[in-house]
Amino acid sequence: MSKKLENHFALKEHLQQLEERLLDPNIRTTPAELEKLLADDFFEFGSSGNVWYKKDFVGEGGLSATEMTLYDFHIHPLTEHVVLTTYRVKDETRRQHTLRSSIWKQVDGRWQMFFHQGTIIQSW
Repeated sequence: MSKKLENHFALKEHLQQLEERLLDPNIRTTPAELEKLLADDFFEFGSSGNVWYKKDFVGEGGLSATEMTLYDFHIHPLTEHVVLTTYRVKDETRRQHTLRSSIWKQVDGRWQMFFHQGTIIQSW
């Protein structure tokens, strides 16, 4: 396996772990953890139709805690330090499936989410 392909798989695994951390209820409700994972200029187009910014999440309480499972994860490198991730989420709490995309930037040697969008594709 080429070094480039090994690096691609390692980056994919790392970014998937970061995305999964952001789905973890313990991380979602801990503003200090969200502070580390979200870039200062982070914004989101939520599946609710709302636009959110980092300041909306790093205050008291953080994000809502729901039971979610990530699947069908892919990465699309845009530059050496910017990557688009695409995946699907099964949200047991809200009883829906969503398409998700995020843009991650490498900032001071660590990856942080810069942008996120969720689109509901099915409710049950």
